[in-house]
Amino acid sequence: MNKTQVAVIGGGPGGYVAAFKAADLGLQVTLIDLEEKPGGVCLFRGCIPSKALLHVARLLNEAKEASRWGVEFAEPRIDLDRLRAWKDEVVGKMTGGLGQLARARKLDYIQGRARFTDSNTLRIDQVGGDQMDLQFEHAILATGSRPAALPNLDPDHPRIMDSTSALELADIPRNLLVVGGGYIGLELGTVYASLGSQVSVVELASGLLLGADRDLVKPLSTRLDDLFEHIALDTKIAQIEDDSQGLAVQFEASDGSTSTQTFEKILVAVGRRPNTEDLGLENTKVQLDERGFVHIDPQRRTADPSIFAIGDISAIAAEAKLAHKASHEGAVAAEAIAGHKVAFEPNAIPAVVFTDPEIAWCGLTETQAAAEQRPIEVARFPWAASGRATTQDRNDGLTKLIIDPQSERVLGVGIVGAGAGELIAEGVLAVEMAALAKDIKLSIHPHPTLSETVMEAGEVFFGESPHLYAPKKK
Repeated sequence: MNKTQVAVIGGGPGGYVAAFKAADLGLQVTLIDLEEKPGGVCLFRGCIPSKALLHVARLLNEAKEASRWGVEFAEPRIDLDRLRAWKDEVVGKMTGGLGQLARARKLDYIQGRARFTDSNTLRIDQVGGDQMDLQFEHAILATGSRPAALPNLDPDHPRIMDSTSALELADIPRNLLVVGGGYIGLELGTVYASLGSQVSVVELASGLLLGADRDLVKPLSTRLDDLFEHIALDTKIAQIEDDSQGLAVQFEASDGSTSTQTFEKILVAVGRRPNTEDLGLENTKVQLDERGFVHIDPQRRTADPSIFAIGDISAIAAEAKLAHKASHEGAVAAEAIAGHKVAFEPNAIPAVVFTDPEIAWCGLTETQAAAEQRPIEVARFPWAASGRATTQDRNDGLTKLIIDPQSERVLGVGIVGAGAGELIAEGVLAVEMAALAKDIKLSIHPHPTLSETVMEAGEVFFGESPHLYAPKKK
């Protein structure tokens, strides 16, 4: 029988980081995934291809906006085949690099599907037809998640897409309905709208991006009102029927009123489900919750002492399916297996929505503080007072600090605006290092930059911002 010290099942950002870390710590590692190279959903069908397309979308929209600045461009001609090929080139470059890193670390990479036969053995159906058994001392489950489907929609219908098929960019439909107002739906909706589709969004809840504070979502909502054809909140899909033009969708609003519209295609973006089925977990001591997520402890150890779980499948990750979170969990699990005294205990996990404008936050949010009845002070610096934002014609942003009123410690940071995803890292560092509002205020930031808005938010807390007259209330 083949043997290894650490078997990692799943080659996404959690799995490959766990495997690489374990190998760097001197452990014998076997990484198992269905793809030819590591990368997982994030690199092949998620984070990376979507950001490549969002970059193109931003370019198209900026070319239109340039007329405000006295620069006129001809109507762009989109070569869909070349665009699709460029996206695939980006994915190929990233995954190819990971393949080289796996070989450099001399870990075993097996392309196939693994199932547990007991708490220390895997049966692997290799791509190509061969089957092998692998005995391990420890295993790390990193099988990720997949798009959730709606019960009244046929996922195999040629006019219905999920996030995976949407990123294949088979065509640009004349009009598109996005079901779900979360980050996946809004990001992909932005891509298709920028490429020429008339995009509508239907959301059952009363607002977009319910995980984010409302003052951060407002600038994005305003911009999407112009980019999208229609956004219907507090609305559900009552019925869908095929007709000669596409799919006839009947909507039902919260007040009971109904309306019908036909769409060439529908994109379902209503969340993701954990990939914990068909893994042979019933042959182990691993425990799942009622939704199929794995119970874990702070070291990412499951109820089975030889098996760890990280990323989207962990019960703690049920509300935070983030690649960078999975990567950090993977490193913690590998160090725990190596005998290090570690635990997954972050104070701030950044979340970024890569729309235009971007939204990013970390640590305590205003919404969370209100739900927990926690006393806080909020210092806001609007980008209308930012010189750099003005030079970019992007004054729609906002930077805010969530501050403990007694200790003046920074508990959370929220940003909406162009490049918010890059700026939030400073907020993560501030929260993790227990920075005070005074630390933010006294840290000299370069001028003119958008990063200054973080410093100026710190100055706003003390009523001392030179670019925003807001004296501190006594």
